[in-house]
Amino acid sequence: MPVIWFSTEDSSVSMFLNTLTPKFYVALTGTSSLISGLILIFEWWYFRKYGTSFIEQVSVSHLRPLLGGVDNSSPSNSSTSNGDTDSSRQNVSECKVWRNPLNLFRGAEYNRYTWVTGREPLTYYDMNLSAQDHQTFFTCDSDHLRPADASENPLECIRVAFENIGMPEMLTKSGGYGVLAVSSCATAYILLAEEEATTIVEAEKLFKQALKAGEVCYRRSQQVQHHGAQHEAQHRRDTNVLVYIKRRLAMCSRKLGRTREAVKMMRDLMKEFPLLSMFNIHENLLESLLELQAYADVQAVLAKYDDISLPKSATICYTAALLKARAVSDKFSPEAASRRGLNTAEMNAVEAIHRAVEFNPHVPKYLLEMKSLILPPEHVLKRGDSEAIAYAFFHLQHWKRVEGALNLLHCTWEGTFRMIPYPLEKGHLFYPYPICTETADRELLPMFHEVSVYPKKELPFFILFTAGLCSFTAMLALLTHQFPELMGVFAKAFLSTLFAPLNFIMEKVESILPSSLWHQLTRI
Repeated sequence: MPVIWFSTEDSSVSMFLNTLTPKFYVALTGTSSLISGLILIFEWWYFRKYGTSFIEQVSVSHLRPLLGGVDNSSPSNSSTSNGDTDSSRQNVSECKVWRNPLNLFRGAEYNRYTWVTGREPLTYYDMNLSAQDHQTFFTCDSDHLRPADASENPLECIRVAFENIGMPEMLTKSGGYGVLAVSSCATAYILLAEEEATTIVEAEKLFKQALKAGEVCYRRSQQVQHHGAQHEAQHRRDTNVLVYIKRRLAMCSRKLGRTREAVKMMRDLMKEFPLLSMFNIHENLLESLLELQAYADVQAVLAKYDDISLPKSATICYTAALLKARAVSDKFSPEAASRRGLNTAEMNAVEAIHRAVEFNPHVPKYLLEMKSLILPPEHVLKRGDSEAIAYAFFHLQHWKRVEGALNLLHCTWEGTFRMIPYPLEKGHLFYPYPICTETADRELLPMFHEVSVYPKKELPFFILFTAGLCSFTAMLALLTHQFPELMGVFAKAFLSTLFAPLNFIMEKVESILPSSLWHQLTRI
């Protein structure tokens, strides 16, 4: 009886295989190729938009808890969730954006670019951050308690200036400029210089008027700053306004070619207000000193600010690398170095370049002109593409001025990535590279710019799998359509081979089990 059952089963499989026509194989493989192709297209689109695989995300988010049976109330799970929360908080702090110390003038530079090219160099997110910065630096909590008249209330002055930006003729007709002059509102002059001035010369004139008004307000609030919290807040605001004005005046002098004057203004400003590090005036000073080729003074500034306890920046790291490269770059030769090895000075220069590249790996492509530059944003993300653009935009000329510096950078910068652990769970000289830089940079940089991404994201397994499956089934469908008889023979042979282990197991089971027991099992 068992033999009869097995023979019947085997014959039914053979009959099923014999009834399959080549059209069936073409339809089967074509449908499989179409479905896998659609899955591939969707996976690729999802990966390009969100940076992860949809199938993998669904598996991790929904299927793993069901299969693993994780108890949400368990202490281990709560500790894990706390760890995830801490990790997310760390990512947020890592992706904090900073005011670009060398940001351009919106009216005199960014708007001129828009007039010429028709492109918007600034994103809405970036401009919104600038508006928040102005509100933070130029106002205080006590402003709403002051009169609503623009001549008495700086906050109302800002509102008047904002309402009339882009309409200078209305300001003139309505006496708007007269109101500003009478009120001596420094903050309104600042906004007009930033937004309305179409040249650096015009901006400088407005900033000089803002300086006169700002100094008056600063001296007045300085005398009463200890009379209460309200007066202290007003003095803090007036200090921020005054520092901002003097810094922008120094930048105007730098842009107009009066570099030594700009350096003196920056040094005086840093000496007068040493605690106001939020403006990062030392980075403006470094760029101006490099323009003067005062490398000893640059080294003195680096010695003060390139400290382990202070936050780093691309300007600090790459300027330090430039100074060390300058000592050896004019005589550096890759062929000679490969024959005799690196001497001490060359080793120090290479290590400084590796340190700078580890801090921000996006900069070398801009310095070596492997990627085109755009206007820098008003805010940058440290270690991100936005910071790399801001640095290279102003410092590329300084690297070109040092003979052989770019050649040394070209020969050595890629060696940094062999020293950094992969995956980037820990850094070599700095903290691990943050994973959120791409998202933040896309918010800061315009759409027409291709954001530099580090590390390069590998394609998820499911994209590779569906691509292979789609290609394989498409090839089978094509071969079956072209050679139906031959592919039918191959398909039958493949299915027979696939069922061969099952037939072997059934034979072994039949020989081991008693015939009566096997008969009962087959009946079941």
